[in-house]
Amino acid sequence: MLDYLEGLNEPQRQAVEQTEGPSLVIAGAGSGKTRVLTFRIAHLLQQGVRPYRILSLTFTNKAAREMKERIGQVVGQEVATNIWMGTFHSIFAKILRYESSALGYPSSFTIYDSSDSKNLIKSIVKRMKLPEKAYKPGAILSRISSAKNDLITPIAYSRDTNRISADKASQMSMIYEIYSQYMRECYKSGVMDFDDLLLNTNILFRDHPEILKKYQERFDYIMVDEYQDTNFSQYLIIKKLAQNHQNICVVGDDAQSIYSFRGAKIENILNFRNDYPDYKMFKLEQNYRSSQTIVNAANSIIANNQKQIQKNTFSANEVGKPIRVIKAYSDTEEGFIVCNDIFETRMREHCEYEDFAILYRTNAQSRVFEEALRKKNLPYKIYGGLSFYQRKEIKDLLAYFRIVVNPMDQEGIKRVINYPARGIGKTTVERLEAAAVTSGKSLWEIVANPGSVSTGLNAGAQKKVFAFASLVSQFMAKMGSLSAYDLAEEIATASGILHDLKEDKTIEGQGRLENVSELLNGIKDFVITRLEQGEPAGLVNFLEEVSLLTDQDNENPDDMNKVTLMTIHSAKGLEFKNVYIVGVEEGLFPGSQSSESEKDLEEERRLFYVAVTRAEKNATITFAKSRYKYGEVINSKPSRFIREMDQSYLKLSAEGILEGNSLRPSPGNSSPVFRSSSPLRRASEVQNKVKFNYSKASNSGSKVPLNYKAGAQETIEVGMKVEHERFGIGEVMSIDGVAPDLKATVVFNNAGSKQLLLKFAKLKILT
Repeated sequence: MLDYLEGLNEPQRQAVEQTEGPSLVIAGAGSGKTRVLTFRIAHLLQQGVRPYRILSLTFTNKAAREMKERIGQVVGQEVATNIWMGTFHSIFAKILRYESSALGYPSSFTIYDSSDSKNLIKSIVKRMKLPEKAYKPGAILSRISSAKNDLITPIAYSRDTNRISADKASQMSMIYEIYSQYMRECYKSGVMDFDDLLLNTNILFRDHPEILKKYQERFDYIMVDEYQDTNFSQYLIIKKLAQNHQNICVVGDDAQSIYSFRGAKIENILNFRNDYPDYKMFKLEQNYRSSQTIVNAANSIIANNQKQIQKNTFSANEVGKPIRVIKAYSDTEEGFIVCNDIFETRMREHCEYEDFAILYRTNAQSRVFEEALRKKNLPYKIYGGLSFYQRKEIKDLLAYFRIVVNPMDQEGIKRVINYPARGIGKTTVERLEAAAVTSGKSLWEIVANPGSVSTGLNAGAQKKVFAFASLVSQFMAKMGSLSAYDLAEEIATASGILHDLKEDKTIEGQGRLENVSELLNGIKDFVITRLEQGEPAGLVNFLEEVSLLTDQDNENPDDMNKVTLMTIHSAKGLEFKNVYIVGVEEGLFPGSQSSESEKDLEEERRLFYVAVTRAEKNATITFAKSRYKYGEVINSKPSRFIREMDQSYLKLSAEGILEGNSLRPSPGNSSPVFRSSSPLRRASEVQNKVKFNYSKASNSGSKVPLNYKAGAQETIEVGMKVEHERFGIGEVMSIDGVAPDLKATVVFNNAGSKQLLLKFAKLKILT
């Protein structure tokens, strides 16, 4: 018996030892799939297979690196280095360099990243004299990428009636011609982009059967990790290479197929049995990561999907705690609740900050949690993305705010003078800067009156610069009459930023629009809070608060002990002791558009399954009763996914489990969802009296009524329990001042102590 087989359970061992013929390994979350892949390769090498006869494809360089290191520990690093192991793109780039002459490329071809591709597309659009506002480089590149992953060449694209119709509907009917010119330019420059590495490999194998045969004979054994994430292009390459020997082993989990927006096709793994009728299936069903409760709860979620390969995932770990479901009054309170709970759990269970993760459906949701963590002085990091206030679209809008508040802000002017595009090029900006230096004036003084000094600009360029200055001056003139939110909304609209983002129909473009909308939501929340507290709520005050929130000077970049914030898509493959899945509401998770399609809804459910199975010990689900959307407070409903979970694995507030279309008390399950260390009565004691209705309708959002029934300020007394529509439940500790400017100090169960001006605060008296 080989030593490396000793630590495997029976299904793992069977999958490792079955080396001949096609194998499908269904690996549930936390079931040790990497170990199976690693030891399967080690086993082949121990059986005398030459390392260069093995092809192992992964989706990340990190996964390939870790697997090679583990294999090296069994068979020696020198042997492991000769395995053809790496990402799809790195392996096929290697093949393309060897065979480049067959396609007419130099072996030293370079690879474009997305910014290179966008710049080339921008040049082509300009050369074709197409309207730049309609033909956005990002949107065009997204469509070209989609076509390449479906193996659609420019000629085929021009004959694809569905794509041509979609382009016309988006007012980009010339994409097929841009695609043609783009490919010609790349070829002429000896360049491939990321998608070409797959497309050209398919073309190479299609047009040169002798080359295909060479690699079919070279690779006796093929292994593919995360098979459920492969697109059509990757699928076809794998199928061609495995055609002769059929010694192919794919590992994956259909329940974790969550990347259809990148072109991944779940059908690849579901239909494996059709492609290889003589296949053998191995199910890795034991979860070594999570508690029994978390695994069972996850099973109850995914059971609602129709398209899946059935498996019975289980855990032999401790039973563990039930999954908590916490209701917040608003997205603001949701942030406070989660951060307070992280603080208390860390102290109570002696955890590290890195043991906590906050998972959300969209990047825009990070704002409230970033701000709450900052105010609680808890260290955090954004995984797989920038901090909310460091994202380009946010910095662009903030730059407008900065120059409206302080027009002498030179960097702010340079950042947005030509965003959105208004025909002010780099040369014009350089001449304006030079004129400012020569004359001793500020850049704004030159921009506001470009004809006052010698700039070398023609009349047309001066007119464009002056139009920008006039726009900024109009915003400046309204600072005294508009609140920070109203002015910010006008700047976002009149500057053209919102229109520009709305025109970008790509996934990334929609994400940027959501982020800007979330920034405006934050400003609205800021204004209301400041008014309630009797403090100034101008744009300058907001910018001051933001600059403090984004001050990174005291952070140690080498300190990894931080709370992790990330989208659920980014969390796949990771694990944490304590996981908070936030914003689990209809219209947000699942999204309103996903609810319209059963296929999309099943993918959203798989995404929720992935979120839950990231947790090792503790999983917490939160949803808000209301949240800001486009500057309005919108009523929210708990997600159907909560209702679909087996209630015996949940710990809910006394008002509720989801049954049928409503939340109702659960017999024997009345313990509070969230326990606060505050000496005040627990939030749940009052929250439990509140009812929610569940609806399958999308959460497009009904506005929270403006006639919110609040107690008259003169009826508010010290000691009263009160409810605030954003901060939740609290107790009035003191009242100061003279009507109509009475100010109350209220200690909220989750949001802490707040001083509120009663005429703005709209406090509802509870007891």
